[in-house]
Amino acid sequence: MRRREFITLLGGATASWPLVARAQQPERVRRIGVLMGLAASDPDASGWISAFEQVLQKSGWSEGRNIKIEYRWGTGDARIIRAYAAELIGLAPEVIVTRGSTASRTMQQETKSIPILFVAVSDPVGSGFVASLAHPGGNITGFANHEDTMAAKWLELLKEIAPEITRVAVVHDPGNPPAPVFLRAIDAAASSLGVQLTRAGVHDAAGIEQAIEMAAREPNSGLIALTDVVTNVHRELIIRLAAQYRLPAVYTFRYWATSGGLASYGADVLDQWRGAASYVDRILKGEKPAQLPVVQPTKFELVINLISRPPKRSPSLFRPACSRSPTRCSSRPSFCCSACVRFWHKAAGCCT
Repeated sequence: MRRREFITLLGGATASWPLVARAQQPERVRRIGVLMGLAASDPDASGWISAFEQVLQKSGWSEGRNIKIEYRWGTGDARIIRAYAAELIGLAPEVIVTRGSTASRTMQQETKSIPILFVAVSDPVGSGFVASLAHPGGNITGFANHEDTMAAKWLELLKEIAPEITRVAVVHDPGNPPAPVFLRAIDAAASSLGVQLTRAGVHDAAGIEQAIEMAAREPNSGLIALTDVVTNVHRELIIRLAAQYRLPAVYTFRYWATSGGLASYGADVLDQWRGAASYVDRILKGEKPAQLPVVQPTKFELVINLISRPPKRSPSLFRPACSRSPTRCSSRPSFCCSACVRFWHKAAGCCT
């Protein structure tokens, strides 16, 4: 080979090296923080996380290849939630997903620059998370749970289950920002339904036991459990005590019924986590939280637990009409059993 030809060949090979090197470089790994107010052992949280990660993967984001998701679990303890919020911020993620009002409020207080995406927050405007649903402003947006009108539906459903009820205890964490909104709505509906309302504020398991025991002492009593970090962590206790004292009870989400609760009516939580993944995708691609409107739920579920022990005074209502348990009712009553259809028509105003 002539010297000139050799130099030309060597020069062409050298020029190609940067191209090969660029092609072999791994993708940039983007960090996502997730702050959950619940414990990692929560029986339903794994399903939410799975739905979240599946949508991310469909959008081209894979754990270990181009994203790293940092999960932190607050176990219902405000001090732990705050510590984990600070820890996640120290990792400098490009977006942080928070579940529930307590975790979302804590994270909002900790950072004004990192994008925050909340899931399962009720009344985000009234609670001060965003300026408006259409134009959130700041560094936070997300997926709302319920409007205040839902609270009246819970009481109506409870009266439909057990018409003889005259007293209802509403178990809730008084420190949860949306709680006053729902309590006012339930109170407003109570007078027209002939019900006396008791606001049972609780902070821990002992408070829950005391509140439900006191409610059970009064005749013709029922129970509504609002969803917050305290009641969520102790939901199995609440469900067990309601069954023990034979209190008809209505809950706010499907996972209460799948955990053994009598009946629930609320937004489809899995649908919200899927939506959260789509918003994370948009934020990682450059959109700002202030530009992304808060999403109100459009899909609701009415779930009747047909194998739950019925209240003593209304056994006929829960005689199984189908083999499925619990039964899921959303915007298609043709898929429900006859008992659920009766409830669906009562609550259908929230589904249309």
